[in-house]
Amino acid sequence: MTTHAAPPFSSRRFCLSDLRRLARGRIPGQVVIQYTDRCNASCVQCGMRTGNRFTRSTLRPEFLAPQIEAMAARGVAAISFTGGEPLLCLDDIAALARRARAAGIRYVRTGTNGFFFRDHERPDFAARVAHLADTLLGSGFNAFWISLDSADADLHEANRGLPGVVRGIAKALPIFHAHGLFPAANLGINRHTGGHGAPPPHAPGDPGQSGDPGSSLPFDAAAFQASFRTAFRRFYTFVESLGFTTVNACYPMSAEETPPDGDDVPEDAAITAHEAVYAATSADDFIRFSRQEKAALFAALFEVIPEFRGRLRIFTPRSSLLSLLRRYGGGPQNGHYPCRGGIDFFFMDAARGHIFPCGYRGGEDMGHFSDLNPSAITTKPFCDRCDWECFRDPSEMFGPVMDAFSRPLSLAKRLCTDAMYRRTWIEDMRYALACDGCSAVVAPNPARLARFARPRPSV
Repeated sequence: MTTHAAPPFSSRRFCLSDLRRLARGRIPGQVVIQYTDRCNASCVQCGMRTGNRFTRSTLRPEFLAPQIEAMAARGVAAISFTGGEPLLCLDDIAALARRARAAGIRYVRTGTNGFFFRDHERPDFAARVAHLADTLLGSGFNAFWISLDSADADLHEANRGLPGVVRGIAKALPIFHAHGLFPAANLGINRHTGGHGAPPPHAPGDPGQSGDPGSSLPFDAAAFQASFRTAFRRFYTFVESLGFTTVNACYPMSAEETPPDGDDVPEDAAITAHEAVYAATSADDFIRFSRQEKAALFAALFEVIPEFRGRLRIFTPRSSLLSLLRRYGGGPQNGHYPCRGGIDFFFMDAARGHIFPCGYRGGEDMGHFSDLNPSAITTKPFCDRCDWECFRDPSEMFGPVMDAFSRPLSLAKRLCTDAMYRRTWIEDMRYALACDGCSAVVAPNPARLARFARPRPSV
């Protein structure tokens, strides 16, 4: 189960308190709550998959309710219930979502691996989906995502161990839409994103695997990038055909088995699978990419997104991708804003309900949120040790807005000297407004999206 980034500006929900917070050098806060690490799927990319043996944990409503009250009192604008599989605890998180919204938390989100949609041939399927929609809406959830790994249903279902789930999703989406709920397709980028029609230039495990420093074959960046352009086009076309109106991409959530040697992974990004407190990580080749591969992958996504923005609400800011592809591919770094995890954004684990700066930095236990005063945190943002979009994307999007208050001359210089960054970030902001922050309870507006339509470039 992946997490979901907080929405950037939404014309319906952005308020003066957010401006005051930005003027003080802070971003509207969010907390990702791992309510459970129980799961019923077999995803190779996740350490919480059903076949892994470890002591499973689930938080208790009576513990979490006062923690949520403390979050609301201290300016947290968004919380996400993740897992494991959150819908295994639907009644609990629905009640907690109602509590959060009543306390003043404006964005409450959750998602699913899709197990709910397996038995779509049962006569009560439509009624069960309608009940799920009513439960989510009645509890105040305003974002809901469904994970998809590939543009081909058989590859997705084989990885998840959930046969028939894709047909069930396609049958469920019209029911959700009729109830006023517009789920997002949530892609965890991997080597099978494009399905059978877009294999990577070299298969994982091949002695000549692209980007491998020990490979006997040179890395063909152009071929790898072209492969992922095809992959992303096939994926976006696929989810649109299923009936999705919104789509998100989670950047590869890979971790190292041991601290890396050589130049393949920079020292400041040397996070091991054992260090991450959020076990939605893996060292498997399914999601593990070299620096060269990442540069090509992010460049491909950066190129493809504009082709679909006129038809789908794509919850992936290209300005954040620009920072990543420059980081891995070289180029100016003046548009990069470090992650604000541990300052404005936090992760809560299922084992003890403790707060961490994020799901990666498991060595920095911050205790219970009720004992934390985020406004007193004076640490300057510094971290870029992972690529996870959950905190990285809003840090990148809100960075220039904070600079407008605190360093206007520096921001003006940056925007004047880096035309690509300026154009990309401004369009991201305009697009986020046109998408209403990709809210799951606001129907997409085709006329507003059409302004961002771009033709597919000729090859």
